[in-house]
This record gives sequence, structure tokens and C-alpha cells, in this order.
Amino acid sequence: MIWAAFVLLVLFILAFDLGLFSRGERKALTARAALIRTGIYFCLALLFTVFVYFAYDGHWFGLGVYSPVVEAAEGDAAHGAGLLPKSGWEAAVMFFMGYILEQSLSVDNIFVIALVLGYFQVPAAYQHRVLLWGILGALVMRGVMIGIGVELIHRFTWMTYVFGFFLLATAIKMLFAGDEEVDFENSRMIRLARRFFRLHPSFVQDRFFTMIDGKRAMTPLFLALVIVETTDLVFAVDSIPAVIGLTHDPFLVFTSNVFAILGLRSLYFALADLLGRFHYLKYSLVAILALVGIKMLIHPLLPHDKTSEITLISLAVIAVALAIGIGVSLAMPEHAKKPEEGEPA
Repeated sequence: MIWAAFVLLVLFILAFDLGLFSRGERKALTARAALIRTGIYFCLALLFTVFVYFAYDGHWFGLGVYSPVVEAAEGDAAHGAGLLPKSGWEAAVMFFMGYILEQSLSVDNIFVIALVLGYFQVPAAYQHRVLLWGILGALVMRGVMIGIGVELIHRFTWMTYVFGFFLLATAIKMLFAGDEEVDFENSRMIRLARRFFRLHPSFVQDRFFTMIDGKRAMTPLFLALVIVETTDLVFAVDSIPAVIGLTHDPFLVFTSNVFAILGLRSLYFALADLLGRFHYLKYSLVAILALVGIKMLIHPLLPHDKTSEITLISLAVIAVALAIGIGVSLAMPEHAKKPEEGEPA
């Protein structure tokens, strides 16, 4: 019942957002309006955090009560590491940690989305449609991947170490990743889409498909949507193991992901003009992913009676790392290097 109720809540929020904000809307969303919507979604996440506290504390709908199979698979080590909540307080902190972690990782996702929309020269008035359908697709994909990931953890406890090493490898790769150009035109998904549909050379309002000589053809807007969905799938491969490193409770993993994704559209319009300023945030994300990976690898060694303390420390580390990355980025803005006199431009 609780899963069905949450899905209905998500659908209601999306319908409300679409009906109230997007119906008949054909102009670009202003940064001020986007910030207001982002604040609304953040407040909704805070309200859900309160619900998680009371629901898990009172075991509403069976939340926080785990089957003997899960208990046996997780063992005392998982509880000792704080991977399964033992109280409403721990559950609320785990949810909020997952939400903050997903929101911070979404900044990189937003940057790629901005590249995609810019590459296909999507008019500002049509961008909200790409993002809306991209979010709907992301919710379905995340749900499937989270279900698979949590089930693997419960059935094969050694998968915790696999995810831990994967996060460390991701952190190292992110640390040394450059700013190389991405060739969207030669993407496999783009080539696959062109096998099934003809390509209309220009945008047709905010439509994904149109007709050419009586045959269905896709517009550049649909190509942009295909790439957005593909990049979200790639980011999910990194972000979902990160949240599973904070908690093995499937409801907390799923809901924290969903609330972060729900605010992705408004967050994009709020940060679109500021993305270039957060050039040091990458190092914060590297540190967070590395610490979560290490936590997954050493979880059997963590004290069993310090679960609340470990959970709060994890939240504090995430918050401090993000604050440092944002603060340093704003204090030390990156400027394009100008060629010296006599040097070629």
C-alpha cells in the first residue's frame, strides 16, 4: 500500500506541476520562477523526511520491519554500519542523506543536459517539455535499477564490496576526467533512432514527431530527449550504488532518488546560467563518492552500537564537502586564460 500511495503521490505532483505551470506555457522559464519551484520541491522533501521519521518509528505499513531472509542476509554487520535503520530518526537521516547526495550528483547531470540542449539548439520555450518527459523516463529506469541493486545486495552480501570498489573507481575516474568534447551526433542511441524514423530537419513547435510525405518522422526535439534519457541512465549507474552505500532499505533508496529527480527540471532552469561557476564542486563529489565507497568496504568493522553516530557523521561529511566545493567555487571564480602578447590566440 505504501509503495502504491507513494507512486500516486509522485504522479499527482507531476500532474500538478504540468497543469499549473506548463499548460499553454511556451516561453522560457525565468530563473526566479525556477528558484521558487526548486524551493517548493525542497520543502516537499523536508515534509517527507518528517513522514519517514514517524512512519519508521511507528512501523506504519510495515516500514522498518524486515523479513527474516533480509535480516539473515544483512546480518549484524549491516545494522552496525547503519545500512538498515533501527529507528525513525535513523531512517529520516538516511532518506535526507540520500536526497542530498542525489541532488548534488544531479549537478553533473544538469551540466550534460545543458550541453545536449545547446548542441541540438533547443529553443528555451521547448526545453521544459524535454526535461519533463526525461524525468518520467528517469523515474521508471531508476525504479527498475534500484529494485535490481537492492535485491542483489540482499541475495549476495559480497555485492556490497563490488559496489564499494565501483564507487571508488568512479571517484578516481571523475577526478582525472577532462573537459573533452562529446560527439552526440555519433551516439549509438541516435543511430538506433534513425533506423526506425526519418528525421525532420527543424523543430515543429514542441512536438517530438511530425509527418513527412505521409510517414512519421522525429524532430530534433525527440533526438534531444533520447540523449537526455541515455545520459540519465549512465548517471544512474553511478548514483544508485552511492545511495545504496548509505542504506539498504529499498523504500528509502527509491524515495530519495525520486524526490531528487522531481526537482531536476526546476533545478536545471535555476542553475543553467550558473553551472560554469561550480568548477570545484567536482572535487566535492569525488570525495563523497570515495567516502561512501570506503564505508561500504569497511562496514563489517564499524561498531554495532554507534549506528546513529555513524549516520550523522555521514550526513555531516556530505554537507561539509558540498559547502566547501560551492564556497571555493564562488570565492575563486574560474576565468578563461587569455593568451600572452605575442602568443597565438
